[in-house]
Amino acid sequence: MAKQSQTVEAFNRIMGELKNKIYKPIYFLTGDEPYFIDKIAEYIEHNVLSDSDKAFNQTVVYGRDTTVNDVINAARRFPMMSNYQVLIVKEAQNIKNLSDLEIYLKTPLESTILVVCHKLSSDGKKPSSKLSGVIKLAKQKGVAFESKKFYDYQIPDWIIGYLSSKGLKIDPVAANLLAEFVGNDLSRIAKELDKLIITLPPETKQVQPVDIERNIGVSRDFNRFELTKALGEANFARAYKIADHFAKNPNANPFVLTITAIYQYFVKILKYHLLPDKNKSSVAKALGVHEFFVSEYERAAKRYPAGRCVSIIHLLSDYDMRSKGVNNSSTDHGELLKELIYLIVFGR
Repeated sequence: MAKQSQTVEAFNRIMGELKNKIYKPIYFLTGDEPYFIDKIAEYIEHNVLSDSDKAFNQTVVYGRDTTVNDVINAARRFPMMSNYQVLIVKEAQNIKNLSDLEIYLKTPLESTILVVCHKLSSDGKKPSSKLSGVIKLAKQKGVAFESKKFYDYQIPDWIIGYLSSKGLKIDPVAANLLAEFVGNDLSRIAKELDKLIITLPPETKQVQPVDIERNIGVSRDFNRFELTKALGEANFARAYKIADHFAKNPNANPFVLTITAIYQYFVKILKYHLLPDKNKSSVAKALGVHEFFVSEYERAAKRYPAGRCVSIIHLLSDYDMRSKGVNNSSTDHGELLKELIYLIVFGR
């Protein structure tokens, strides 16, 4: 398994402190991956105060319905018959002049646990420079956590780690299958995994592809992961069979996602050719894949020399344009995919 991302390491550290009842006066949670932000806020909301204390000492507000002055005034209140008051600000990105929170963070109350959930759009943007002072003070006085969106290649390892925390192992193929089906929405993946765990027999210790197929609905035989694997093996019959299934089920298998998966696969094969260090761990890191799959790329590279990979990448670009109507007035996506597979395996 690849090294945990900095986001996961920081998240685990924060959750470890919370479970040990080590509380900070400020948790400024920002970033474009909402899953970790929500999990920290939910834990604080449900576990710091007893049910009897929550009535007087826990407040949840939303950015659209409050101002920064309201937040500051609420944070300055003292708890009633409790060691702490909890103030959770959700959707704080909608608060105007949030940078004014610096006024409070210079001297925060130790009896207030202020949680600010400041979510960013999923376009890689950083928090506004106007918030640099808030973030700096949050680091000094408590916690400033940046929850970064995962790259697609990081998702299978996250799935492995999530199930490991539940006492389960998962076949790397099954992890990739789930990631390919669900995408990189961690909240959705966690929900699917939680549902899967409930359906597994009590004695189950390892999740297999058949479990994913049976309980989540993705086919272990007809998916983009299996298609690229068949292409890597130059197994035309297998690849064509999958393409035919895709052609018959276009809504579940959009051409644009399929051609993107094939493109990414051959880019990785090309990268493999260019790597000076072919050590398994080095290759896995460079390609962004689990070490389990390195041998697959090694074999594919023997079948597809670097020059051939370049030609295929150009071919994919051509068929992407054809799928959008350029130099193509009648061939549907299913037939285009079948043509493409033939040309990849056998050449023009």
